[in-house]
Amino acid sequence: MTEIKQRWYVVRAVSGKEKKVKEFLDLEISRMNLSDYVNQVLIPTEKVFQIRNGKKVSKEKAFLPGYVLIECALVGEVAHVIKGIPNVIGFLGAVKGGEPVPMRQAEVNKILGKVDELLETEEEMKIPFVVGESVKVIDGPFNNFSGVVDEINEDKKKLKVMVKIFGRKNLLELSYMQVEKES
Repeated sequence: MTEIKQRWYVVRAVSGKEKKVKEFLDLEISRMNLSDYVNQVLIPTEKVFQIRNGKKVSKEKAFLPGYVLIECALVGEVAHVIKGIPNVIGFLGAVKGGEPVPMRQAEVNKILGKVDELLETEEEMKIPFVVGESVKVIDGPFNNFSGVVDEINEDKKKLKVMVKIFGRKNLLELSYMQVEKES
């Protein structure tokens, strides 16, 4: 039996339905015994941190919303089966409705590398603030107050923010997660 050449393709899905598309694809692949042709289905995600009820919560979010990556060989009915999955819009190609175009290996490596990198550095956050920048407090007793970043402590991931309360300036120490940049 000749070896089946599998390439990476991008499937457009309804945004927000990527997980459902992956579930349906996995189900259909096992149901129709297409595991020889379809190697893996991947939704590139990143960890996002939010404050919920005063607690830091991590949540996985698709960093390419509306796209699912599939490593497969498009032979026989495989392409038709993939296009027939609910919430699938079609393959990403050079021409709308035309032939699916496989991703270049460099693109695949970049995306897969970014996924691995995001897993490794999930706790490592870049310093999103600079001294003198206007910020808004989004958590804690000073919620909705605006201020200016006075000092940054990278190790503790804390900021000292100068906030005007009742006409007087006060210095607050807040974590990165308690403030957001003012737009």
